[in-house]
Amino acid sequence: MQPIPIQVQCYSGHKADELPRRFLCEGSDVEVEQVLDRWLNAGKDSKEAKADYFKVAGKDGQAKL
Repeated sequence: MQPIPIQVQCYSGHKADELPRRFLCEGSDVEVEQVLDRWLNAGKDSKEAKADYFKVAGKDGQAKL
């Protein structure tokens, strides 16, 4: 299975890139209707990058990850 590149536009509050607002996936521009889940990958050691992950429901009626 190949990863699919996704471009994400985020809301930035008091910290950068706080929540996803819309994304472009395989030519479709989808507005985020709701954040369904959120988790953090803190990395196993200080050399690994931290990453925020979101599961969202798009206004196109399909849940995307």
